[in-house]
Amino acid sequence: MLYVENLHAYYGKSHILHGLNFEIKSGEVLALLGRNGVGRSTTLKAIMGMVSAKGSIRFRGQTILGMPSFKIAQSGIAYVPENREIFAELTVEQNLHIGQKSGVTDQTHWHLDEMYDLFPILKERSRTKAGVLSGGEQQMLSLSRSLLGNPDLILIDEPTEGLAPKVIELLRGFFLKIKQRGIAILLVEQKLNLALEVADRFLIMGHGQAVFEGDQQTLLANESIRREWLEV
Repeated sequence: MLYVENLHAYYGKSHILHGLNFEIKSGEVLALLGRNGVGRSTTLKAIMGMVSAKGSIRFRGQTILGMPSFKIAQSGIAYVPENREIFAELTVEQNLHIGQKSGVTDQTHWHLDEMYDLFPILKERSRTKAGVLSGGEQQMLSLSRSLLGNPDLILIDEPTEGLAPKVIELLRGFFLKIKQRGIAILLVEQKLNLALEVADRFLIMGHGQAVFEGDQQTLLANESIRREWLEV
């Protein structure tokens, strides 16, 4: 589905990604792991056309590197940034409506009621301005809004950072639910235990490159990799 080859990315003169290679299959969850500053968030931004990059990024056979961000989103990729980027002055429901694809009635697509089923607190606060929500509620809103665009792939950056254990458990259920619906996820996550519960494969980054790629069994068997490259 998504193929990233020899990806280099830059912030001004700073060279952040150094020839990154990986792929995500349809319906797969790939956890992007590593210490802070290794280029995980930059990888998501490069895919979305938000930073200067070169190499090759193909999505469903189409080259997307160099396309405007809105065109990449229209192609079927959703992006949930670490800072959530909700519309603070709009209500919860207004934020969700912004994420909806117009004219969609097909039952294979996501609908507003499903978001409220996944996160009942959003229904309770549907008329509340999003800016007064807690951090966890804002994260639920941002994730739900991304789903309403009916993507085939969601890029999610550090969704559990600073959240309470109860909220993290809700998000875990959310990830498993959308995985069951066949939506692929590229998940940047600092909590290894959560990643192990939801991901099919794992890519560990160091110094802007991949230092490990494999399944859960291979990762757990490789203590030296975990000790050197993960904050565990």
